[in-house]
Amino acid sequence: MPGPLSHIRVLDLSRVLAGPWAAQNLADLGAEVIKIERPGAGDDTRGWGPPWMKDGAGKDSSESAYFLSVNRNKKSVTLDISKPAGQKIAHELAMKSQVLIENYKVGNLKRYGLDYESLKKENPGLIYCSITGFGQDGPYAPRPGYDFIFQGMGGLMSITGERDGQPGAGPQKVGIAVTDVLTGMYASVAILAAITHRERTGQGQYIDAALLDTMVAFNASQICSFLASGTIPARWGNAHPQVVPYEVFPTTDGHIILAVGNDSQFASFCQAAGRAELSKEPRFKTNSQRIIHREELILLIAVIMRGRSKREWIQTLEAAGVPCGPINNMKEVLEDPQVRHRELGMSMPHPLGGAAPMVRSPLRLSETPVEYRLAPPMLGQHTGEVLKDLLGRSDADLKQLKAAGIV
Repeated sequence: MPGPLSHIRVLDLSRVLAGPWAAQNLADLGAEVIKIERPGAGDDTRGWGPPWMKDGAGKDSSESAYFLSVNRNKKSVTLDISKPAGQKIAHELAMKSQVLIENYKVGNLKRYGLDYESLKKENPGLIYCSITGFGQDGPYAPRPGYDFIFQGMGGLMSITGERDGQPGAGPQKVGIAVTDVLTGMYASVAILAAITHRERTGQGQYIDAALLDTMVAFNASQICSFLASGTIPARWGNAHPQVVPYEVFPTTDGHIILAVGNDSQFASFCQAAGRAELSKEPRFKTNSQRIIHREELILLIAVIMRGRSKREWIQTLEAAGVPCGPINNMKEVLEDPQVRHRELGMSMPHPLGGAAPMVRSPLRLSETPVEYRLAPPMLGQHTGEVLKDLLGRSDADLKQLKAAGIV
């Protein structure tokens, strides 16, 4: 069974993370994704190493792990769209595509005749997704921006990090570029909706995706809490403002997460910990009282948890039905039995002879499963194939374009 998007061709003019993430989602679902890259340099993330993929001889290659993580199932075409000949080819590819994704600064592609208004005149069914920091309008629209900035501006860092008055207190960013990834996911959803609309009406449309919009939307629960109460949400570190105990505790050989969500679970925890009397104390019997007496309870639990190892606690608490879990490093993540069962770590044969390491898509469809057709491409790997097969260029044409630095 072909992928659900096997009838869709995507022209990907994006780079780094948000746009490529969206394009990879579509590619995983069967779309043909043609990734346009700068001749000689390519996507910025090609140079974001070490670490590098190992080639067939076990030596570092020129392929960065970062690039590999977000560019599978794509075809790489090198093209200099700053030159008229390159613009012409990009225009031809757009005419043969159903979706275009770009993350240039606002208005930049209009100089090349590759903006939505120009392209839709000839391809009215085109779905054109622009991904920028601040969106296509507003006082900040011309500004550049990176994920870190939006974690701060969008409010995420104001609620992430240790509480004031605690060691290490202060705002903290998330350990991955979460704004980029989320924007890529939202863009994927918008594109899929636009494809459905196109298939019903024949009409394409323009999608304005912004990293700031994404982060504000991501914080909806905290923003709505503020609007309802007038109280500005604060940082709680690893604790929870409304649930106790719900945080990280040290054991004899590391830390685990204890996530007691209700009074019954708290009673089960106390029983498993050999301190059943704690669940009967008026200070701790209900979650409301545990919130009021948070500091006293957390100090008691911290002493209890230091009495056993991570493994002992997890086995004991899981048997008692108490939610808990380890804090894994990335090696431990891949060694986890559930992760291994779901085959989330994987690799694909690479043209350089090595195996490209990557993480399996979490999209699990029973009738049209994700296919892993193409390893993340080498720079310009498919230029000749695409230009000859799709646009009818000859070998002589390709030679001339290469000599002129167009491809």
